[in-house]
Amino acid sequence: MATIVVKQIGSPIRRPAIQRATLKGLGLNKMNRTRELEDTPAIRGMVAKIPHMVVIIEEKA
Repeated sequence: MATIVVKQIGSPIRRPAIQRATLKGLGLNKMNRTRELEDTPAIRGMVAKIPHMVVIIEEKA
């Protein structure tokens, strides 16, 4: 199973509710937190929705 490590680099303050919900769906809630998530099209789509708030720092096979 492939995984990606996602890091939160932006604050959800003054962002639309849908973007805050996407962050919460990724399991992120505070600055500079990281999560290792399964590399699926759904997760990739969530990351693509908020590129100004998260960054993929590592991809593992």
